[in-house]
Amino acid sequence: MRRALPWILGGLLVIAAGAITAVTPDDESLVGATVQRGSFGDTVESRTLIATASDATFADELAVPSSDWSADGNWLIVTVVASAPTTEVDSAIQLATLVVGDRVFHSSERPSASLKGTPLRVGIDTVGTLAFELPPDVTTGTAELRLTTSYVTPELDDLVAIPFALDDLERTASIELVDSGVSAP
Repeated sequence: MRRALPWILGGLLVIAAGAITAVTPDDESLVGATVQRGSFGDTVESRTLIATASDATFADELAVPSSDWSADGNWLIVTVVASAPTTEVDSAIQLATLVVGDRVFHSSERPSASLKGTPLRVGIDTVGTLAFELPPDVTTGTAELRLTTSYVTPELDDLVAIPFALDDLERTASIELVDSGVSAP
């Protein structure tokens, strides 16, 4: 029995180490974003952002008349109504991504008329658009719009996620974007 005791204790220690490893959270759950999910058309509120994706359309051409800019391509334009929940300090959508399957697309910085970076106010809705320049093959499937006020990555912050079907969206030849603005109550 004395010879077996070290082996039994060693086995118990290995099992205990395995159990501790299994219940220890991974890095993503420690520093990852807190995701607040909602439906398209519904208001989703996180700690730093209140947002509603109200419309989405595909377009073959995107134009900004105020800056005489236009570009052809497979554009997805999403209209978002956003505001700040508690404070206006650093309150703006700094990172807007579209996840389609395992691919992630950032909102385009090419059009000057974008909700990205527009200051948000407490209790006052700002309506604007986010334009995503997508490859020609991205026209169907399920997409998820992800918005956060953190720049570059939403680590240790919150993230608004709104899924929707690309199959249901209309396609138009051209869309003209206007600057973001405060909506009427």
